[in-house]
Amino acid sequence: MVEQRSVEERFRVVPAAYVVLRRDDQVLMLLRAGTGYRDGHWAVPAGHVEAGESVLEAAVREVAEEVGVAVRPADLRPLCAMHRTHGNHLPIDERVDFFFESRRWSGEPYRAEPSKAADLGWFNLDKLPEPVVPHEQFVLERLVIGELQPVVTWGFAPPGVATG
Repeated sequence: MVEQRSVEERFRVVPAAYVVLRRDDQVLMLLRAGTGYRDGHWAVPAGHVEAGESVLEAAVREVAEEVGVAVRPADLRPLCAMHRTHGNHLPIDERVDFFFESRRWSGEPYRAEPSKAADLGWFNLDKLPEPVVPHEQFVLERLVIGELQPVVTWGFAPPGVATG
């Protein structure tokens, strides 16, 4: 007999949307500050998918909130989905991240949330600033060398799979 689990006991993941804004071989990145997560690391615009919101809507919203530009959902090209874990089984640390790329937007990027970002800049994909949020660096490095798979993992074993 299969054991039934209550809703409270079921495995949960937190979805997030990431947007790699590209200008030729450059990517727009923010220097995280005041967030409590990886402050002092460079990152692409990203954030949690909110209740009732699609991952595409979240991606569009996060780009507007963080760098003040408008991206249309049709201009978001899927890069990969990343299933990641911190291995502690806390729901907040079990994630499914959706990475998108956009080469089209309207407006000029700026630090739209200065309390959450100390700096903003364009960087060559093959010369990223340091440090970069590790799981984002994994995606960006594989994007450069053409080895980004549609689905990747982070924080899980077996050997050969990205761990962070």
